[in-house]
Parts: sequence; structure tokens; C-alpha cells
Amino acid sequence: MKRISIIIGIVLISMTSFAQYADDALRFSQVYYQGTARSMAIGGAIGAIGADFSSASVNPAGMGLFRSGEFSISPEVASRNISSVYNGSLSTGSRAVFNLSNLGYVMVKPLGTGNGWKFFQFGMGMNRLNNFNSRNFMAGENVENSKLDVYAELADGDPVEKLDDFELYPAWECYLINPDDQNYYYTPVPYGGVLQQQVINTRGSINEWLFSFSGNYNDKLFLGATIGLPYIRYYRETVYSEFDVADTIPYFDNWSTSENLTTTGWGINLKLGAIAKPTDWLRIGAAFHTPTYYWSMSDRWFTNTSSYLQLYENDSTDELIWANTTYGSPIGDFDYHLSTPFKAIGSIGLFVGAHGFISADYEYANYSTAKFSARSFGYADVNSNIKSDFQATHNYRVGTEWRFSNFSFRGGYALYSSPYANSLNDGKLQSFSGGIGYRTRDYSIDFAYVQSLKDEDYYMYTTYNITPNPVSNSYKTQSFVLTLKCYID
Repeated sequence: MKRISIIIGIVLISMTSFAQYADDALRFSQVYYQGTARSMAIGGAIGAIGADFSSASVNPAGMGLFRSGEFSISPEVASRNISSVYNGSLSTGSRAVFNLSNLGYVMVKPLGTGNGWKFFQFGMGMNRLNNFNSRNFMAGENVENSKLDVYAELADGDPVEKLDDFELYPAWECYLINPDDQNYYYTPVPYGGVLQQQVINTRGSINEWLFSFSGNYNDKLFLGATIGLPYIRYYRETVYSEFDVADTIPYFDNWSTSENLTTTGWGINLKLGAIAKPTDWLRIGAAFHTPTYYWSMSDRWFTNTSSYLQLYENDSTDELIWANTTYGSPIGDFDYHLSTPFKAIGSIGLFVGAHGFISADYEYANYSTAKFSARSFGYADVNSNIKSDFQATHNYRVGTEWRFSNFSFRGGYALYSSPYANSLNDGKLQSFSGGIGYRTRDYSIDFAYVQSLKDEDYYMYTTYNITPNPVSNSYKTQSFVLTLKCYID
């Protein structure tokens, strides 16, 4: 029973009305650093390395290692393939997009004050923090229950005029749930036995626009601060369908419901960092990221429901006809706030002269501390679910770079541990990366390839009494990134 309670707390489904759920907090709190091709090729382990614009989003002290100005731009092609297994049936979905993972400008000012401070740096631009683009197709036969059973359970006891506008009332309009004299509801699919399909198309990203300030003290200590302004764009279209493929359910052929959701939001955070260089071969870094406060989260959504059933032609005849019925909901909108967890990062870099380095980052983030708030709505239950359903994560990134003349060769690995408490789900992500760079005095070109793997269960619907088997999803994401840099004296 405890496991079912947790599943209901985080499952991606809106039932009686649209609202934010625990899984929404996780989606917008998780960060998988992108940025420049150099940083991505070494697994994101840039925290103690620096002299790369991605440092502004990881450890801003790394910006203090710039000695000349720079402009960078990083176009990216990313694809995501999802394999889904539901009740023994395998389905696949994929999506590819072209975007920018980085756009940055760094200005360097020599100080020459004689007090040890050698350089001051100012950077501004954008690094991508998360990519939401995907297409997930799930399908399989279910002989035990239907999503309409969930609708009927939620509607039980309420008269039609009290049903919500987005799922239950449209289901009634389409003859998918019908009340008896005591307002207990029944459906045209009483015992399951349907082919269930769900398609989830998502687009968008979290891009962090930032302003970074840093300084170099005697080439031994580097300090930095970044003001981050992350912007969320998330678009999701979900289409759920059920079919009587075996023609065993009287008066029923198929029904479907779709939901279109748009979420946008601006946030703000502060990142502070330091890098110590006690010797030429060692750098030690530390960074602290305050929680991101999204002050302008906004959701806009609507649903469409349709059915193809055999109905009485009118109230005065017993003649049955097959009829298509469709009902569209009104457009809903809601504004709210979100606070994400703080992050702490420790880093180390080991250098072999000018030939290369090995680097490692450790990151701590506790997703149980995320919180929703709003002026017109209480989030006590949702925030309680977040606190109990998620946990602290320990993320590790390692990378290496080796230089031969004008060329650099890079490789990396990252492990982001599962954010789910009580072994409810997997959600662990691993990435493997590599790349090559070519640099001259005036410009450089870097290329990176990153492959990320993750397994995670998904529930099409659930209540305390009705829970189908989970869909086992395996995600494979590939990124091809090219960074062009121009150096400014």
C-alpha cells in the first residue's frame, strides 16, 4: 500500500483537475549540464579546469582562468530513442532536434594593481541545462482494467454538473461514463480487454542565461560568481487511446483523450565558486548553487476526448447506431512558483604539464527539498509527496584531455544517481562522451559526441484501487555538438 501511495504521488497524470505533481518538480529541478563541446566531451567535469564558458554554470571560478577574451557558439543535433515494454509488447519512439547548447562572450581585463589581483573577467551568454525533446510510444493489451475505471471511481458520488471540466465531464459527454440513480458510474468497458496506447510528444528545454564575474589572484586562487536566469520552455502533447481489437466488447469500438500542456517560467539563482592552485599539477575547486526560484511559472492546457460507440439513435427508439462523439474542454491556465534544491560541487584536476589533465566532479543535490507555492492554492500535500518520494543524489563526472600539437583528444563519463526514494523507480542516468579539438592563436573548433542511457518506469494511470502494470522505458540520447570559438586579445 505504501508503494501504491508513492506511485500516485508522482505519476504523470491529472485526474480531477489539472495541478502540479511531485514529478513536475523533479523534471524542472534536474540539471544535465550541456554547454560547450569541450565540456561535454570530458563528461561535464569542468569544475576545476576552467577557461571554458561552461564553467559559468558549474563553477564560476573557472572563468577566472581566462587570460584573453572569447566568443563561443555551440550548435547541437540531439536525438532521443525510447524503447517501451508494456505487458510484454515492445514499442519504440524517437525524436531529433537541432538547437544551441551554448552561446557566450567573455571579456578579460588585466589589472596590474600590484596587490596580487592579475585579471578580472566578465562573461555573459547562455548554457543549456536540460533537453525535453522526445517521443514516447507505448502500447499493449490489458485484460484487467481500463482508464475509464479510474474515471468512474473518481466520479462516483458526484452529480454530472460537479464533474471536472478537463477529463470527467468530457468523458460523460462522450458516453464513456454514465451515472445510475445514486450517481455511481459505469463504463462501456466493464472488464478491460482492450489494446491501450499512449503517445507522449515533448519539446523544450531549460536554457540558463547568465552573467558571470571572476578574478585571478596571483595565479593561485580564482574566485567567481554567476547570476543565473534559467528559462523553462516545456510543451507536451499526450494522446491516450483504447481499442477493442478483438471485437469482444459489445457496443464499444474505441475512445481516446488528448492533453496539450504548455509550461513556461523564468527563475533566478546565484552560483559561487573557488579554485585553488597549490602547485602547477593540482587544482581543487568548490562551488555552491543557491536554490533556483522560479517566480513566473505558468501552465496553459486543454483536453479533447472522443469515442466511437454504439448508441441509441434517440430517446424514443431502440435502434442502435455507431456514432463518433467529440468534446473539447475549455482552456485552463494557472500561475505558480517553484523552488528547486541547492547544489554543492567539489572538483579536482590533475595536470601533466601542458600535455593534458584528468578531472573529476562530485555534485550533491537533494530533490526532496523542492517546493511549489502559489497565492491562490495550497501545496501542502504535493510538497509532502515531494519530501517523501525523492531523495538526495550523488552525481559523479570524470574526464580527460590530452594535447598533441594543435589537436586535443577528450573523453568522459558521468553518473547521475536515482532521485527516487524507497527504490520506487530507477531514473539513474549514465553518459559516455568523447571529442576532439583543434586550436590556433585566433580560433578553435571542438567536436563532442555524448551518449546517455536511462531506465525508468511509467504508469499510464493509477488510483489506490486501480493500478496497471508499469511501462518499462529505456532512454538512449545522443548529442553531436560543434563549438566554434574566436579569441579576442
